[in-house]
Amino acid sequence: MFENIREDWQTYQHDITRQGLWVMVIYRFGQWRYTIKTRWIRLPFSFLYKLLFLFIQIITGIELPCEAKVGRRFTIEHFGNIVVSGDATFGDDVVIRNGVTVGLKNTDIRGSPTIGNRVDIGVGAKLLGPIHIGDDVAIGANAVVIRDVPANSIAVGVPAKIVSRNKS
Repeated sequence: MFENIREDWQTYQHDITRQGLWVMVIYRFGQWRYTIKTRWIRLPFSFLYKLLFLFIQIITGIELPCEAKVGRRFTIEHFGNIVVSGDATFGDDVVIRNGVTVGLKNTDIRGSPTIGNRVDIGVGAKLLGPIHIGDDVAIGANAVVIRDVPANSIAVGVPAKIVSRNKS
């Protein structure tokens, strides 16, 4: 946990005022509590996590449950109106901005996005359903992504159209 928090501290340029850092500390704490094997010892930490999660959600407007899988150097660039489903998966070096939703397409159908490495998610983007976003992808502002995006692409529009970054 402390090694991850140290890396988050570096990711956020040692700036304690960045709300994304606050969210990541609570996220790392929530993940750490699952390493405690004895249920009765884990219980007070779980209660504390739930209180801190609610507090940070109210203060920052960011919902990042500890059940989501987040890679290294995950950056929440701007705070507010960020919702991440508990079964979403993020790779390393992902940047996410305000107004982003990463979650279910329908409430009765399970499956959240799997996001690759070095993905840049623009303001207000919606990534919905059991889709896969490849490595080195940029998701444009306000894009609604409901299908897979291959690696080294850009997704823009509603619904998102995929444009290759490869130079011809």
